[in-house]
Amino acid sequence: MFVFSKDCPFEDLGGGVKRRILAHNGHMMQVEVHFADGAIGAMHSHPHEQLTNVLSGEFEFTINGEVHIVKAGDTLYKAPDVVHGCTCLKAGVLLDTFTPQREDFLKK
Repeated sequence: MFVFSKDCPFEDLGGGVKRRILAHNGHMMQVEVHFADGAIGAMHSHPHEQLTNVLSGEFEFTINGEVHIVKAGDTLYKAPDVVHGCTCLKAGVLLDTFTPQREDFLKK
């Protein structure tokens, strides 16, 4: 399967955050998330495993109470049901991979 970014529309989540769903197959999913300066990814948890790769920008991330500043090239792992969130310090893009896929992202 090929997935072309031109075929993946953005969803505006408000507050300077937008995302687009890339490839998914029922078992895993990739999502690109764009943040403006100062945008917040609210603290939350979910039953999915998640990897986040910082493609650009700078973010202050909290995972399970631990806080770090991350930049392009850094990767974060979030275990199922662990509380996490971020604040964007410099506009940037995150690439999230979930397993299993986020069915809630696919419901419109």
